[in-house]
Amino acid sequence: MKQHSRKQPLFLAFIAFLAVTLHQSFAATDVPPTAAAPQTTAPPPAPPARPERGNYTVTNVNGTVCLMARMGLQLNIRFSSASLNNTVQDVLNLQPNVTKSSGSCDSDSATLLLMAEEKTNLTFLFSLNATSSKYHLSGVTLSAAWPDMSEPFSASNSSLDYLRGTLGRSYMCREEQTLAVAVNFSLNTFQLQVQPFGLTGDQFGAAEECQLDEDDMLIPIIVGTALASLVLIVLVAYLIGRKRSHAGYQTI
Repeated sequence: MKQHSRKQPLFLAFIAFLAVTLHQSFAATDVPPTAAAPQTTAPPPAPPARPERGNYTVTNVNGTVCLMARMGLQLNIRFSSASLNNTVQDVLNLQPNVTKSSGSCDSDSATLLLMAEEKTNLTFLFSLNATSSKYHLSGVTLSAAWPDMSEPFSASNSSLDYLRGTLGRSYMCREEQTLAVAVNFSLNTFQLQVQPFGLTGDQFGAAEECQLDEDDMLIPIIVGTALASLVLIVLVAYLIGRKRSHAGYQTI
């Protein structure tokens, strides 16, 4: 009996130690982990409405028009913001009523300079291949000094190959198209028609439409052809069925 009485306190002490250990373990697991503070980022600005279409011309020294352009322009710029102390993406529509045009024309090159508000200057350079009588937009340069810019913005690319046309004809693209110029600048055009060479008076030559417009016109043609084919199949099936039915009546 004495040995049993000596073992009982040890057994009770072991049970108490085990209970305390389990309680501490459960208490540690019940503590919710510290939640990381959510990171909030400013939503990107909503894109502006479609830009208004402007009419821009360049005249020679003798006063004749050597370049014509009708288009809506939208600038997509990534720059360093002074107020946010961060890089931001902004979209700006060029307003024709506050934009002045100038430029120059040579035998194989033509330049259109658009000067808008907030020291925004946009330059287009067109090049003509005299051998093939083909022209294209070969260069675009943009400089700007908007109030929120930490420093003046500048982007340029002189190795582009956009807006390809034929001498004496205009290039037309009604659909929106994006011209990538630099990593921090791209240009959206809307309802564009331009002719930098071979103008007769102040009228555009015959238009060569862009692939986007041709694809847009091709869709209704395909749909119309499919519907016409379906109607024809139904009509042929009806006539065949009617002929068989008539032949059955004659047999009877």
